[in-house]
Amino acid sequence: MSTSTDRTKLLKNAGVVTTLIDAAMEFSKGRPKSGALLLGSAIASSRIPGFGTAVSLLLRAYRRFR
Repeated sequence: MSTSTDRTKLLKNAGVVTTLIDAAMEFSKGRPKSGALLLGSAIASSRIPGFGTAVSLLLRAYRRFR
């Protein structure tokens, strides 16, 4: 049971970290609104697993089909 909890925690932390990296990339590209959106979703992702990843994917899809 402990291994399952450890894996869940690891995946949750990985999602938060990758969303933070995406936010930093957006800020560096001069997109402050997208960066702030991703930063907020990374914070929310610490409570709701997968939220930051979902926002990141939706943001990329929006840009692609815009």
